[in-house]
Amino acid sequence: MSEKYVYLFHEGNASMNEQLGRKGANLAEMAGLTLPVPPGFTITTSACRRFYEEGKKIHPLIEQEIYNALGLLEETTGRRFGHPENPLLVSVRSGSSTSMPGMMDTVLNLGMNDYTVSALAKQNRLTHFAYDSYRRFIQMFSSIVLGVDSDLFEDELEKTKEIAGVTQDSQLNNEQLLDLIVTFKDIVYQETGQKFPQDPRQQLLMSIGAIFGSWYNNRAMIYRRIHKIPNHIGTAVTIQQMVFGNLGPNSGTGIAFTRHPSTGDDNLFGEFMFNAQGEDIVAGIRTPHSLDILRQKLPAVYDEFEQVAIQLERHYHDVQDIEFTIEEGKLYILQTRSAKRTAEANIKIAVDMANEGLITKEEAMLRVDPASLSPLMQHTIDPEADLEVLGYGLEASTGAATGIIVFDAEEAERQHRTGHSVILVRQETTPEDIHGILASAGVLTTRGGVTSHAAVVARDLGTPSVVGCESFKVDMKQRQLITDSTVLHEGDMITICGSTGRVILGEVPLVPPKFSQEFRTLLSWANEYKTLEVHSSVNTPQEAELAARMGAEGVGLCRTELMFMDPERLPIVTQMILAPTKRDRRKALNKLIPMQKSDFCGIFRAMEGKPVTIRLLDPPLHEFLPNPSQLAIEIERARVAGDIELLTEKEALQKRISVLHELNPSFGHRGCRIGITYPEIYEIQTRAIAEAALQLKSQGILVYPNIIVPLVSDWREMKAVKENVTEALEQVFSVYRDRIDIPVGAFIELPRACMTADKMAQYADFFTFGTNDLTQSTYGFSRDDAEGKYLAYYLDHKILPENPFVVLDEEGVGQLITYSIQQGLMQNPNLRLGVCGDHTSEKNSVLFLQNTGLHFISCLPPRIPAARLAAAQAAIKVGAL
Repeated sequence: MSEKYVYLFHEGNASMNEQLGRKGANLAEMAGLTLPVPPGFTITTSACRRFYEEGKKIHPLIEQEIYNALGLLEETTGRRFGHPENPLLVSVRSGSSTSMPGMMDTVLNLGMNDYTVSALAKQNRLTHFAYDSYRRFIQMFSSIVLGVDSDLFEDELEKTKEIAGVTQDSQLNNEQLLDLIVTFKDIVYQETGQKFPQDPRQQLLMSIGAIFGSWYNNRAMIYRRIHKIPNHIGTAVTIQQMVFGNLGPNSGTGIAFTRHPSTGDDNLFGEFMFNAQGEDIVAGIRTPHSLDILRQKLPAVYDEFEQVAIQLERHYHDVQDIEFTIEEGKLYILQTRSAKRTAEANIKIAVDMANEGLITKEEAMLRVDPASLSPLMQHTIDPEADLEVLGYGLEASTGAATGIIVFDAEEAERQHRTGHSVILVRQETTPEDIHGILASAGVLTTRGGVTSHAAVVARDLGTPSVVGCESFKVDMKQRQLITDSTVLHEGDMITICGSTGRVILGEVPLVPPKFSQEFRTLLSWANEYKTLEVHSSVNTPQEAELAARMGAEGVGLCRTELMFMDPERLPIVTQMILAPTKRDRRKALNKLIPMQKSDFCGIFRAMEGKPVTIRLLDPPLHEFLPNPSQLAIEIERARVAGDIELLTEKEALQKRISVLHELNPSFGHRGCRIGITYPEIYEIQTRAIAEAALQLKSQGILVYPNIIVPLVSDWREMKAVKENVTEALEQVFSVYRDRIDIPVGAFIELPRACMTADKMAQYADFFTFGTNDLTQSTYGFSRDDAEGKYLAYYLDHKILPENPFVVLDEEGVGQLITYSIQQGLMQNPNLRLGVCGDHTSEKNSVLFLQNTGLHFISCLPPRIPAARLAAAQAAIKVGAL
C-alpha cells in the first residue's frame, strides 16, 4: 500500500485540506508556526473513503500506521497509551475539508479505564479531576461509539446534583463522582449487554470507526445537503494529546472569535469557563462567561492568547474561530477555522479587512455569498412599538422572528409543513436538532452561549436566535415555557430579536431593514466591477420605487395582470371577459385605459431615465374570474333568496368560466395567444403605455418604455402581435402629434422559441428569457407540483444535482439560451438581451449568464442587492479566467 494514510502534525500544512480535513490541516499549519498546539496526528479522508469501500472496516495496514504514529506521540509526550502509572490520554475528533460544526462526533479523554483513572488520581493528588474525566469519557464514548442514549447519563447526573444540592458538575465531590462512574457503567451494561471496554487500543479503533461512521449520520447529511457539500469526500480523524481545562481553578476552556461573529466589530470576542472541558461550551449544557473573566483572573495568559489570535487572523487573512484550553496556567490552541458569522458581520468584516489592506476589494466581494443577503432584507422590530418583553438572553444570530412555540425538532418540521411560522424553544439544541432549526423562523434556548451549537448553526443558516435565556425554564413534560411573568404553552405566539436578545410576547410590528454603511460600500464596489445591468421585476409603482431604492437600473419585467386584479378593476375586467361582442369588450377595456395609464406613469416616474419593459397580458382569462366553488355557493344563495337578477348574472359568469376552463392552463389560452385572438386587449394596453410615456415626456421626464410579448413559440405569432402593437402606437403618436421610441421584444419562455430564434429576431427588437417558465417547459415540470411533491426526492437521491428552479440548468435550459442568443445575433447584431427569473440572483447561474453575452438580468426588488453582488462576482471570475 503506497498511499500514506496517517500524518503527524509536523508533516502537514494548510494546503493539505483535502487530505487532512480543515481541522487537521490547520493544526499542522499552527504547529509549523510554532504555536502551542498539543502534539498529534491525522488520519486522512482517504482512509475514511476506504473504510466505507471495505465494509466499514479499518484496513490492517492503516491500523498499523495509526499505531506507529501513536508510538511517536508517546515518545513526544513522554507518556504511554494505557500505561497504569503514566497514561497518555487523547482526543479523537472529526474534520472534513469543509467545516461542518457539530455535525460529526468527537470523543475526549480516550484511554481512560479503571487503571488509568487511578494513575491520574495519584498524580498531583487530583482525584476529583480524574473521576470527573472518567465519568465524562464513559458518557461520551458510550453515546457516540456504543449508541447508548446520552439522556440516560444526563438524567443520572442531574439527579445526583439535585440530591447533592449543587448546580454545577464541578461542585460534586469525589464520592459522588465515583458513584456516577459505577452508575454509568451499569447503564452501559443494561443497554448493550456488554461491560464498558477497558482496552485503550480497542477504545481508539472503535472511536475512529464511529467518527468515520458519523460522516453519514442524519444531521451531517442534512447539513451537507443544505450547504451543497459532496457526500463522497469523507472526514479525516485527528488524534491529539489531551490537555485538561478541568484541572482546577487555573485551568479552563474557551472559544473565541478574532472579531464579533454577529456584528463584525473588530474586537476579540468569546466565552470562557474555568475548570471545564470544551464540550461544556459547545454543547450549551452550561452557560459560560465572557472572555473578560480570563483577562481578570489570568491576565498574562489572556495577553498571550490575544497575540496568538492576532497572528492567526493575519496569517489566514480571515476571521478565526479558535478553540483553546488552559491547563494549570499554560495556554494550548486546539483548533482554528474561518469563523461562521452572520451576513451583517460578514459584510462588515470583508469591507473592514479590505480597507485595512488585509484583503483586496475583489476578495471582499467574493467572500460574501449573495444568497446570504436574504436575512438583511428581512424586517426588524419597530423601535416605536409597545412591547411586552418577557425576558432577555444572549444575541446569538441577528434578525427578528415571530412564530408559535414548539419544543422539539419533529414538531417544528410538522408545523412548518402546515404553513406555520415556528420558534424552536429548547434548553439547548443538539446536532440532532438541525432539521428542526432548518424548519424554524427562530431559535430560543435557555442554556448555552453565543459559541454553543444552537448559536453557531443559527448564524450559519441566517436564522434569528436568542440563547442562554436563563431566567426561563423549559418544562418538556407539560410542554411549557415558564418565564418570570407568565407560563406559555406550545402553540402560543412569541417574537424573538436576535439582535438585542429580547423575547417578546405575541406578534409585534416590524419595519423595513436599514442597511449599514459597510453594506452600501460593498454594493458600491459591486457597481464598479459588474458589467451586467441589474433590473427589477415589478407589478406596481410602489414596487418600482422600492426597486429604485435597492439600486435597480431599470425594470426588466412589469407584469400588467396584477394591475387588472385590483378590487376596483376586477368588475370591469369581468365585464370585458363576459362581453358577447368585440365592441362590448372594447367598451369595457376603454374604462381600464386611465387606470393602467396611471400605473405606468407611476412606474416611469420611479424609474426616470431608466428602461422599463412592460409585459402585455400573460395569464389565461379565467384567472380573473371568481373561484368556481365560491361562485356555486353564491348562485345557491341567490336562488334561495329569490334574487333573479343576481342569479342570472352569476349563472352567466358560471357558464363563461366553464367555457374558459382548460385542462392544462400553463400551456393553454394565455400569453400572446390572447393578444392574437383578442387583439383589442393588447391594443388597449399599448395605448395606455404610449399615452403615459408621452404625457411624462411632455413634462420633461425621461422615459424609455419597452413592450414585451409573452409566451411566443412561433415567429408568425411575434409578427402578428408586433403589427397590432405598432398600429396602436402609430394611432397614439398621431393623436398626440409626438412620438417616442418603444422597442417591441419577445419573451423567450419555450424551447421552440429558442430553436427558431433567428426567425424570431426578424420581428423582435430584443429578447428577454423567462427562465422560470423556460425551465418548466424544458423539463416538463409544473413547478408547484414538482417542488411540493417529488423534487425533494430527486435532490436527496441525486437524480438531479440541484433544484433547477433555483440553480439554472446549464446542460438543458442554459444550452437553449446560448443557442438562441447565437442565432438571434446572427439575424440581428443589435439585439438587446436579458433574463428574468429566480436564477438572476443565484451566483452560479449569474456566472453562466455572464458568459452568454447578456446585457441585463432582472429580479424581484428584495433580491436586487444579491443580484448586484452576484454580477460583480461573475465579472471578477470571468476576468480571472
